[in-house]
Amino acid sequence: MDSSIGVLMTCPMSPPYLEQQLDKRYNLLRFWKFPRKAEFLKLYSQEIRAVVGNAAVGADAELIDALPRLEIVASYSVGLDKIDLVKCKERGIKVSYTPDLITDDAADLGIALILAVLRKICKCDRFVRSGQWKNADFQLTSKFTGKSVGILGLGRIGTAIAKRAEAFDCPISYYSRSEKPDTKYKYYPNVIDLASNCQILVVACSLTPETRHIVNREVIDALGPKGVLINIGRGPHVDEAELVSALVEGRLGGAGLDVFENEPQVPEQLFGLDNVVLLPHAGSGTVETRMAMADLVVGNLEAHFLNKPLLTPVV
Repeated sequence: MDSSIGVLMTCPMSPPYLEQQLDKRYNLLRFWKFPRKAEFLKLYSQEIRAVVGNAAVGADAELIDALPRLEIVASYSVGLDKIDLVKCKERGIKVSYTPDLITDDAADLGIALILAVLRKICKCDRFVRSGQWKNADFQLTSKFTGKSVGILGLGRIGTAIAKRAEAFDCPISYYSRSEKPDTKYKYYPNVIDLASNCQILVVACSLTPETRHIVNREVIDALGPKGVLINIGRGPHVDEAELVSALVEGRLGGAGLDVFENEPQVPEQLFGLDNVVLLPHAGSGTVETRMAMADLVVGNLEAHFLNKPLLTPVV
Protein backbone atom coordinates (compact mmCIF):
# COMPACT_ATOMS: atom_id res chain seq x y z
CA MET A 1 0.00 0.00 0.00
CA ASP A 2 1.38 3.37 -1.04
CA SER A 3 -0.87 6.43 -0.91
CA SER A 4 1.73 8.39 -2.89
CA ILE A 5 0.98 6.35 -6.02
CA GLY A 6 -1.68 8.04 -8.14
CA VAL A 7 -4.24 5.67 -9.66
CA LEU A 8 -6.76 7.08 -12.12
CA MET A 9 -10.14 5.33 -12.23
CA THR A 10 -11.83 6.21 -15.52
CA CYS A 11 -15.49 5.72 -14.54
CA PRO A 12 -17.63 4.38 -11.69
CA MET A 13 -17.62 0.59 -11.53
CA SER A 14 -20.04 -1.78 -9.85
CA PRO A 15 -19.94 -2.90 -7.11
CA PRO A 16 -18.08 -0.16 -5.16
CA TYR A 17 -15.80 -2.83 -3.70
CA LEU A 18 -13.06 -2.17 -6.27
CA GLU A 19 -13.14 1.55 -5.63
CA GLN A 20 -12.96 0.92 -1.88
CA GLN A 21 -9.98 -1.42 -2.21
CA LEU A 22 -8.09 1.02 -4.42
CA ASP A 23 -8.86 3.88 -2.03
CA LYS A 24 -7.27 1.94 0.83
CA ARG A 25 -4.05 1.35 -1.07
CA TYR A 26 -3.40 4.28 -3.37
CA ASN A 27 -4.16 7.92 -4.07
CA LEU A 28 -7.31 7.18 -6.05
CA LEU A 29 -8.39 9.85 -8.52
CA ARG A 30 -11.94 9.55 -9.86
CA PHE A 31 -11.82 10.83 -13.43
CA TRP A 32 -15.58 11.04 -13.91
CA LYS A 33 -15.92 13.58 -11.11
CA PHE A 34 -13.86 16.19 -12.97
CA PRO A 35 -15.79 17.83 -15.84
CA ARG A 36 -12.74 19.72 -17.10
CA LYS A 37 -10.69 16.71 -18.10
CA ALA A 38 -7.82 18.56 -19.80
CA GLU A 39 -7.23 20.79 -16.78
CA PHE A 40 -7.41 17.81 -14.45
CA LEU A 41 -4.82 15.87 -16.45
CA LYS A 42 -2.44 18.82 -16.49
CA LEU A 43 -2.78 19.15 -12.74
CA TYR A 44 -2.27 15.47 -11.91
CA SER A 45 -0.24 14.15 -14.87
CA GLN A 46 2.94 13.73 -12.83
CA GLU A 47 1.16 11.79 -10.06
CA ILE A 48 -0.71 9.19 -12.09
CA ARG A 49 1.19 5.93 -12.54
CA ALA A 50 -1.75 3.60 -13.14
CA VAL A 51 -5.10 3.71 -14.93
CA VAL A 52 -7.99 1.42 -14.04
CA GLY A 53 -10.58 1.16 -16.81
CA ASN A 54 -13.32 -1.19 -17.94
CA ALA A 55 -15.25 -2.26 -21.04
CA ALA A 56 -16.85 1.18 -21.33
CA VAL A 57 -13.96 3.57 -20.63
CA GLY A 58 -10.39 2.36 -20.94
CA ALA A 59 -7.24 4.22 -21.95
CA ASP A 60 -7.11 5.72 -25.43
CA ALA A 61 -4.10 7.34 -27.07
CA GLU A 62 -5.10 10.83 -25.91
CA LEU A 63 -5.26 9.78 -22.26
CA ILE A 64 -2.02 7.82 -22.45
CA ASP A 65 -0.19 10.75 -24.08
CA ALA A 66 -1.38 13.03 -21.28
CA LEU A 67 0.19 10.82 -18.59
CA PRO A 68 4.01 10.79 -18.93
CA ARG A 69 4.53 8.67 -15.81
CA LEU A 70 1.92 6.03 -16.65
CA GLU A 71 3.27 2.51 -16.01
CA ILE A 72 0.23 0.21 -16.11
CA VAL A 73 -3.35 0.03 -17.38
CA ALA A 74 -5.41 -2.45 -15.38
CA SER A 75 -8.69 -3.36 -17.06
CA TYR A 76 -11.71 -4.41 -14.99
CA SER A 77 -12.86 -6.37 -18.04
CA VAL A 78 -11.87 -9.12 -20.45
CA GLY A 79 -12.38 -6.85 -23.46
CA LEU A 80 -9.43 -4.73 -24.57
CA ASP A 81 -10.96 -2.67 -27.38
CA LYS A 82 -11.07 0.48 -25.21
CA ILE A 83 -7.31 0.37 -24.60
CA ASP A 84 -4.78 1.55 -27.18
CA LEU A 85 -2.53 -1.49 -26.98
CA VAL A 86 -0.21 -0.21 -29.69
CA LYS A 87 0.43 3.00 -27.78
CA CYS A 88 0.98 1.04 -24.56
CA LYS A 89 3.52 -1.19 -26.27
CA GLU A 90 5.34 1.81 -27.71
CA ARG A 91 5.56 3.41 -24.28
CA GLY A 92 6.41 0.20 -22.44
CA ILE A 93 3.21 0.46 -20.41
CA LYS A 94 1.99 -2.82 -18.95
CA VAL A 95 -1.61 -3.92 -19.45
CA SER A 96 -3.59 -6.41 -17.38
CA TYR A 97 -7.14 -7.70 -17.70
CA THR A 98 -9.53 -10.15 -16.05
CA PRO A 99 -9.80 -13.23 -18.30
CA ASP A 100 -11.49 -16.54 -17.37
CA LEU A 101 -13.46 -15.02 -14.51
CA ILE A 102 -16.38 -13.90 -16.68
CA THR A 103 -16.56 -17.07 -18.79
CA ASP A 104 -19.32 -18.82 -16.85
CA ASP A 105 -21.45 -15.71 -16.39
CA ALA A 106 -21.22 -14.75 -20.06
CA ALA A 107 -22.01 -18.28 -21.21
CA ASP A 108 -24.92 -18.57 -18.77
CA LEU A 109 -26.29 -15.28 -20.07
CA GLY A 110 -25.93 -16.42 -23.67
CA ILE A 111 -28.10 -19.46 -22.97
CA ALA A 112 -30.54 -17.31 -20.98
CA LEU A 113 -30.94 -14.96 -23.94
CA ILE A 114 -31.62 -17.87 -26.29
CA LEU A 115 -34.32 -19.19 -23.99
CA ALA A 116 -35.77 -15.73 -23.41
CA VAL A 117 -36.09 -15.05 -27.14
CA LEU A 118 -37.40 -18.46 -28.19
CA ARG A 119 -39.80 -18.93 -25.27
CA LYS A 120 -40.74 -15.22 -25.18
CA ILE A 121 -40.11 -15.11 -21.44
CA CYS A 122 -40.22 -11.32 -21.15
CA LYS A 123 -43.51 -11.15 -23.05
CA CYS A 124 -44.88 -13.99 -20.89
CA ASP A 125 -44.05 -12.01 -17.78
CA ARG A 126 -45.83 -8.91 -19.09
CA PHE A 127 -48.81 -11.08 -20.10
CA VAL A 128 -49.25 -12.32 -16.55
CA ARG A 129 -48.59 -8.98 -14.84
CA SER A 130 -51.08 -7.15 -17.06
CA GLY A 131 -53.87 -9.57 -16.19
CA GLN A 132 -54.30 -10.82 -19.77
CA TRP A 133 -53.97 -14.45 -18.64
CA LYS A 134 -57.45 -14.20 -17.10
CA ASN A 135 -58.94 -13.75 -20.57
CA ALA A 136 -56.75 -15.79 -22.93
CA ASP A 137 -53.99 -18.34 -23.23
CA PHE A 138 -50.51 -17.18 -24.15
CA GLN A 139 -49.35 -17.75 -27.72
CA LEU A 140 -47.24 -20.79 -28.54
CA THR A 141 -43.48 -20.28 -28.59
CA SER A 142 -40.47 -22.10 -30.05
CA LYS A 143 -38.41 -24.80 -28.34
CA PHE A 144 -34.68 -24.59 -27.83
CA THR A 145 -33.82 -28.28 -27.46
CA GLY A 146 -32.45 -29.71 -30.69
CA LYS A 147 -31.95 -26.43 -32.54
CA SER A 148 -28.65 -25.97 -34.36
CA VAL A 149 -26.34 -23.41 -32.75
CA GLY A 150 -23.57 -21.62 -34.58
CA ILE A 151 -20.90 -19.88 -32.52
CA LEU A 152 -18.87 -17.00 -33.88
CA GLY A 153 -15.62 -17.26 -31.93
CA LEU A 154 -14.79 -20.54 -30.21
CA GLY A 155 -12.64 -19.13 -27.42
CA ARG A 156 -13.20 -19.54 -23.70
CA ILE A 157 -16.71 -18.11 -23.73
CA GLY A 158 -17.72 -19.65 -27.04
CA THR A 159 -16.61 -23.08 -25.85
CA ALA A 160 -18.52 -22.67 -22.58
CA ILE A 161 -21.67 -21.77 -24.53
CA ALA A 162 -21.19 -24.80 -26.77
CA LYS A 163 -20.94 -27.12 -23.77
CA ARG A 164 -24.12 -25.70 -22.29
CA ALA A 165 -25.97 -25.93 -25.61
CA GLU A 166 -24.92 -29.58 -25.92
CA ALA A 167 -26.99 -30.27 -22.80
CA PHE A 168 -30.01 -29.20 -24.88
CA ASP A 169 -29.06 -31.70 -27.62
CA CYS A 170 -28.13 -28.88 -29.97
CA PRO A 171 -25.84 -29.59 -32.95
CA ILE A 172 -22.90 -27.16 -32.62
CA SER A 173 -20.90 -25.50 -35.39
CA TYR A 174 -18.51 -22.57 -35.31
CA TYR A 175 -16.38 -20.05 -37.15
CA SER A 176 -13.07 -18.69 -35.90
CA ARG A 177 -9.88 -17.36 -37.47
CA SER A 178 -8.65 -20.93 -37.84
CA GLU A 179 -10.07 -24.39 -37.33
CA LYS A 180 -9.64 -25.80 -33.83
CA PRO A 181 -7.97 -29.22 -34.15
CA ASP A 182 -9.06 -30.39 -30.71
CA THR A 183 -12.82 -29.91 -31.04
CA LYS A 184 -15.60 -32.15 -32.31
CA TYR A 185 -17.76 -29.26 -33.51
CA LYS A 186 -18.23 -28.59 -37.22
CA TYR A 187 -16.09 -25.77 -38.61
CA TYR A 188 -17.20 -23.34 -41.29
CA PRO A 189 -14.53 -21.25 -43.06
CA ASN A 190 -16.69 -18.12 -43.20
CA VAL A 191 -19.50 -16.51 -41.23
CA ILE A 192 -22.05 -16.61 -44.05
CA ASP A 193 -21.76 -20.39 -44.34
CA LEU A 194 -22.06 -20.67 -40.55
CA ALA A 195 -25.20 -18.51 -40.51
CA SER A 196 -26.71 -20.46 -43.40
CA ASN A 197 -26.35 -23.71 -41.49
CA CYS A 198 -27.61 -22.80 -38.03
CA GLN A 199 -30.86 -21.62 -36.47
CA ILE A 200 -29.24 -19.65 -33.66
CA LEU A 201 -26.07 -17.61 -34.21
CA VAL A 202 -24.16 -16.58 -31.08
CA VAL A 203 -21.53 -13.83 -31.30
CA ALA A 204 -18.81 -14.48 -28.72
CA CYS A 205 -15.56 -13.32 -30.32
CA SER A 206 -13.18 -10.50 -29.39
CA LEU A 207 -13.63 -7.09 -31.00
CA THR A 208 -10.82 -6.32 -33.44
CA PRO A 209 -10.71 -4.28 -36.67
CA GLU A 210 -11.33 -7.56 -38.51
CA THR A 211 -14.42 -8.49 -36.48
CA ARG A 212 -16.08 -5.07 -36.53
CA HIS A 213 -19.42 -5.50 -38.37
CA ILE A 214 -18.56 -9.14 -38.97
CA VAL A 215 -22.32 -9.70 -38.73
CA ASN A 216 -23.51 -7.66 -41.70
CA ARG A 217 -26.56 -7.75 -43.98
CA GLU A 218 -25.34 -10.84 -45.82
CA VAL A 219 -24.87 -12.77 -42.57
CA ILE A 220 -28.24 -11.63 -41.23
CA ASP A 221 -30.00 -12.64 -44.46
CA ALA A 222 -28.20 -16.01 -44.36
CA LEU A 223 -29.58 -16.57 -40.86
CA GLY A 224 -33.02 -15.75 -42.22
CA PRO A 225 -36.56 -15.02 -41.03
CA LYS A 226 -36.62 -17.97 -38.64
CA GLY A 227 -33.11 -17.44 -37.31
CA VAL A 228 -32.10 -15.87 -34.00
CA LEU A 229 -29.04 -13.71 -33.37
CA ILE A 230 -27.49 -13.57 -29.90
CA ASN A 231 -24.77 -11.01 -29.20
CA ILE A 232 -22.81 -11.25 -25.94
CA GLY A 233 -19.56 -10.05 -27.52
CA ARG A 234 -19.37 -6.34 -28.33
CA GLY A 235 -21.92 -4.09 -30.00
CA PRO A 236 -19.76 -3.19 -33.01
CA HIS A 237 -19.55 -6.85 -34.00
CA VAL A 238 -22.98 -6.31 -35.54
CA ASP A 239 -23.99 -3.71 -38.12
CA GLU A 240 -26.72 -2.35 -35.88
CA ALA A 241 -28.59 -0.44 -38.59
CA GLU A 242 -28.83 -3.61 -40.69
CA LEU A 243 -29.94 -5.62 -37.66
CA VAL A 244 -32.70 -3.16 -36.82
CA SER A 245 -34.03 -3.09 -40.37
CA ALA A 246 -33.95 -6.89 -40.60
CA LEU A 247 -35.93 -7.24 -37.37
CA VAL A 248 -38.45 -4.55 -38.29
CA GLU A 249 -38.93 -6.01 -41.78
CA GLY A 250 -39.16 -9.60 -40.54
CA ARG A 251 -36.02 -10.76 -42.37
CA LEU A 252 -34.65 -12.03 -39.04
CA GLY A 253 -36.64 -14.10 -36.57
CA GLY A 254 -35.38 -12.60 -33.34
CA ALA A 255 -32.43 -11.30 -31.35
CA GLY A 256 -31.04 -11.36 -27.82
CA LEU A 257 -28.66 -8.46 -27.27
CA ASP A 258 -26.47 -7.72 -24.27
CA VAL A 259 -24.33 -5.19 -26.15
CA PHE A 260 -24.89 -2.30 -28.56
CA GLU A 261 -22.84 -0.14 -30.90
CA ASN A 262 -23.20 3.13 -28.98
CA GLU A 263 -23.86 2.14 -25.38
CA PRO A 264 -25.85 3.13 -23.47
CA GLN A 265 -27.81 4.32 -26.52
CA VAL A 266 -30.13 1.64 -27.91
CA PRO A 267 -32.14 2.00 -31.14
CA GLU A 268 -35.68 2.91 -30.14
CA GLN A 269 -37.09 0.82 -33.02
CA LEU A 270 -36.19 -2.25 -30.95
CA PHE A 271 -38.29 -1.27 -27.93
CA GLY A 272 -41.61 -2.28 -29.44
CA LEU A 273 -40.49 -5.65 -30.80
CA ASP A 274 -41.61 -8.75 -28.89
CA ASN A 275 -39.02 -10.96 -30.60
CA VAL A 276 -36.10 -9.00 -29.14
CA VAL A 277 -34.63 -9.19 -25.62
CA LEU A 278 -32.45 -6.28 -24.54
CA LEU A 279 -29.94 -6.33 -21.67
CA PRO A 280 -27.72 -3.52 -20.30
CA HIS A 281 -24.30 -5.12 -21.01
CA ALA A 282 -24.75 -7.44 -18.03
CA GLY A 283 -22.50 -10.30 -19.13
CA SER A 284 -20.24 -10.27 -16.08
CA GLY A 285 -22.80 -8.64 -13.83
CA THR A 286 -22.93 -10.98 -10.86
CA VAL A 287 -21.72 -10.05 -7.39
CA GLU A 288 -19.45 -13.09 -7.21
CA THR A 289 -17.70 -12.45 -10.50
CA ARG A 290 -17.33 -8.70 -10.06
CA MET A 291 -15.73 -9.21 -6.64
CA ALA A 292 -13.27 -11.71 -8.13
CA MET A 293 -12.52 -9.30 -11.00
CA ALA A 294 -11.86 -6.50 -8.52
CA ASP A 295 -9.46 -8.68 -6.54
CA LEU A 296 -7.61 -9.51 -9.74
CA VAL A 297 -7.30 -5.84 -10.73
CA VAL A 298 -5.89 -5.05 -7.28
CA GLY A 299 -3.60 -8.08 -7.45
CA ASN A 300 -2.17 -6.97 -10.78
CA LEU A 301 -1.52 -3.45 -9.49
CA GLU A 302 0.13 -4.77 -6.34
CA ALA A 303 2.32 -7.14 -8.35
CA HIS A 304 3.42 -4.34 -10.65
CA PHE A 305 4.33 -1.90 -7.89
CA LEU A 306 6.22 -4.66 -6.05
CA ASN A 307 8.19 -5.35 -9.26
CA LYS A 308 6.68 -8.81 -9.58
CA PRO A 309 5.18 -10.41 -12.74
CA LEU A 310 1.59 -9.45 -13.47
CA LEU A 311 -1.00 -12.10 -12.65
CA THR A 312 -2.81 -11.72 -15.98
CA PRO A 313 -0.65 -9.69 -18.37
CA VAL A 314 -1.65 -8.57 -21.86
CA VAL A 315 1.39 -6.44 -22.73
